[in-house]
Amino acid sequence: MIQTHCRWGILGAASIARKNWQAILHSGNGRLVAVASRDRAKAEALIRGCQAQVPHDPVPEPLGSYAELLSRDDIDAVYIPLPTGLRKEWAIAAARAGKHLLSEKPSGVNAADVREIIDACAEAKVQYMDGTMFMHGKRLEALRHELDAGGSLGEVRRISTQFSFPGSEEFFNENIRMDAALEPLGCLGDLGWYNVRLILWIMNYAMPSELRSTIIREDKGVPVAFSAEMRFESGATASFHCSFDAWNEQWAVISGTKGQIVIEDFVLPFYGAETAFRIEQSTPSADMCQFHYERHSRRVSVRDYSDTHATAQEARMFRKFGEIALSGSLEPHWPEISLKTQIVIDACLKSASA
Repeated sequence: MIQTHCRWGILGAASIARKNWQAILHSGNGRLVAVASRDRAKAEALIRGCQAQVPHDPVPEPLGSYAELLSRDDIDAVYIPLPTGLRKEWAIAAARAGKHLLSEKPSGVNAADVREIIDACAEAKVQYMDGTMFMHGKRLEALRHELDAGGSLGEVRRISTQFSFPGSEEFFNENIRMDAALEPLGCLGDLGWYNVRLILWIMNYAMPSELRSTIIREDKGVPVAFSAEMRFESGATASFHCSFDAWNEQWAVISGTKGQIVIEDFVLPFYGAETAFRIEQSTPSADMCQFHYERHSRRVSVRDYSDTHATAQEARMFRKFGEIALSGSLEPHWPEISLKTQIVIDACLKSASA
């Protein structure tokens, strides 16, 4: 009988697992079999809460250890939302157990860890993919069309992007992202990963030739505010800022020789039935004493629900992963871009620490 569903296990009871509980259901080709936590009661609580709002049929089983989940032969793939400091051990264990692996980002503490994970997946002939959800939204297809066509933007000359949110007092005192043992990369790994991935994607994964960065603020041994500047062989430059102490921002501006593209919500799309970006080709003009700056703007949108829907980017991510797992034909592109992103993250931290 041909298998039609990818059978999932979740390794850990982190809060992001609640979002992806729904994404697995809405993928259409996935079925959640079990959730594991080192504390079985936490797995039970996650299942009970999520099942009340988004029910799976049959109800996923709670397990009291990660090893128990990995030993099961009714699970094809695991989603790992464990803290970055714990991720390598269990990612490699999952690969050696023959499970396809969808892992939260950053992929590891450093590029050496990521290479070990990817090598373990390659040896076991299982797929590796990181959980950068925006990569799977339909908006990127429309954006790539505009970038490649060149008529609206011309040649890319500058990329600027910011991803930030204002952490509360509770966040700074209690959140694991402020624990150097669990999340040593701080805002650079949690938020800057998205900035770096978008920059690399725009540049067709060309790596920067120069990079300088700064830890603007550090707390409890982890970066809380971070900025970086990079240059590419093409002559294009890019900058990003990420932080736990600035307002909710997730924008990107791509400037070219003919215009610019503005994305206001590239990580988490604003609520609604579509995602979009703007193409700006504003032009100044002057006639003796009369000066004008005319706005020429075009909005490009795609039918792409923001969240809690079968077309949302998180559901499309699990659907894509399920297709790969069910096909038996691995896609090396996904681990390759994870490693490239992590290499740039490493370079940012090295520069800032010099």
